[in-house]
Formats: sequence, structure tokens, C-alpha cells
Amino acid sequence: MIKKMIIGVMALGLFATSCSSDDDNNTTTLDSLILNLTGLEALGDDFVYEGWIIVDGAPVTTGRFSSVDFPQTFSVDATQLASATAFVLTIEPTVDPDPGPAATKILSGDFSGSSATVNSNAQVADFSTADGKYILATPTDGGNDTDEYSGVWFLDNSSGTAVTGLTLPALQAGWAYEGWAVIDGTPVSTGTFTDPSIADDNAATSSFKGDVNNGPNYPGEDFLQNAPAGLTFPTDLRGMTVVITVEPVPDNSPAPFTFKPLAHMVPANAMDHTTINMGAGPLSILNGTVTR
Repeated sequence: MIKKMIIGVMALGLFATSCSSDDDNNTTTLDSLILNLTGLEALGDDFVYEGWIIVDGAPVTTGRFSSVDFPQTFSVDATQLASATAFVLTIEPTVDPDPGPAATKILSGDFSGSSATVNSNAQVADFSTADGKYILATPTDGGNDTDEYSGVWFLDNSSGTAVTGLTLPALQAGWAYEGWAVIDGTPVSTGTFTDPSIADDNAATSSFKGDVNNGPNYPGEDFLQNAPAGLTFPTDLRGMTVVITVEPVPDNSPAPFTFKPLAHMVPANAMDHTTINMGAGPLSILNGTVTR
């Protein structure tokens, strides 16, 4: 009986040794992935950035982050990292029930050897040919000529007939355009849109516009009533700045996002109902390097 007990204990010991050996053999080897990106802004409490490597055509997360101080280092499965063909950066909800990448992709690039050069052109749009025109006018009040400098409309009427004023590329999924007037240092939205040849999304519901109509069928806004705290409407947009931004969908903040492909300070001597040319904005591309 004692002999049988000893043999049983020895068998259990061999089983334990065997399991321990298997665990050691299956230990994942990790390697470093280093992100060095420029132009990203903090997303606030509700959203984070998440990196992904593409392995055999499928996304594999490399980790989430909220700090925009770079470089940043992440530990990734060495085998997967070595076989990765590309890197993609997304914007994700902080509380995210979906384990896969969100539609809002912001940067990407293919690996060549130990590094990938990444930028926003493929995942957002290429703004190298972006151009814009606008007029100052307040058509939603039915023709009151005393406040014409209090509205901005992104159209071109230089031919005598209004046509589309913004030349902008189609955006990838997860992004939308938004117009802004920076009034005495406060950015006030003119509305979001994806097609610059039609009215923006809040054309019929804006709380700022006049009560007579919704204005022309192009993006824009009349700042005539219900001014945000600290501002007074009607206003005078001469000397202020108008901006076109690209915003994530869903939007991470009520403030303008980091992408600003078009911007222009309205001339102090601008004439109402007269076409004004916009210029390039302060940031139309994000880029960086990813090293493995």
C-alpha cells in the first residue's frame, strides 16, 4: 500500500513538471514598437488613440494611449511584430465594447524593414489641392442690410451666380468637415458637412441664423441671435478668422480638431457679398515614424 502511494506521488510530480515545462515553452516573447508621431492632439476623457499592426491581413492591437508626448514605446508579440506589413492608428471610445478597430482611422503606413513612415493622407484625405472661397452676408434675415458682416457662406459668386466655394477631397469613413468663425478668440461652428456643394447638416436647425429662411444651399452660417456666452450677435467678422477643419465622427470635442486644411483672416476692408479667397490652414497632414 505504501509503495502504491509513493508511485502515485511520483506520477503527480512528473505531471506537474510536464505542465511547468509546457508553460515555459509557450511564454510569449515581446519586442518593442516605438511610435514617434507629430501633430496629434489630446482627445479628452471619452476617446483614446489605439495602434494596430496588420498581420496576415488582420489587425492586431499594439496598445492604447492618451498622451501625445512622443516617442512612446509599446511591448508587442515579437513574432507578430516581425511579420507585420503595416501600421494603422485609430481613435477609439475610452469605454469600447468592440475589440476591433474603429472606423475613424487617422494614420497609416507600410513597413519597410524595421520602420514604417506613416501619415494621414490614406486614412483621412490628401489636402494638397484644397482651396476655398467665401462671402460675408446674412441671407437668413430676409434682406436686413444692417448686419451683412455677421454671416459667412462658403460659396463663390464672382461670376454673378453662386457656385461651390470649397474645393475639398472626399473624406474617408469616420470623418466630416466643419466650418468655424473665430470671433474674438472664441471658435463658433458654422456647421458640419461632407459635401461642400450642399448645405451643412444644421442648415434648418441652427440657433444662430435668422428666422426668415435657411440661407443658400452651401455650408455657412449667419451669427444673428443666441450668441454663446461672452459674445454678442449680430457681430462683425472683419478682422476675425474663418477656418475649415476635419473632425472625427463621433466627434471627440466641441472645439476644433487638429486638422485645419483651410483658414483665412477676414480682411478689415472686406466688402459684403464679395468673394474672398481662403488660404492654406495651419495643419493639413499628420505624420511620423513607427519603428520595430
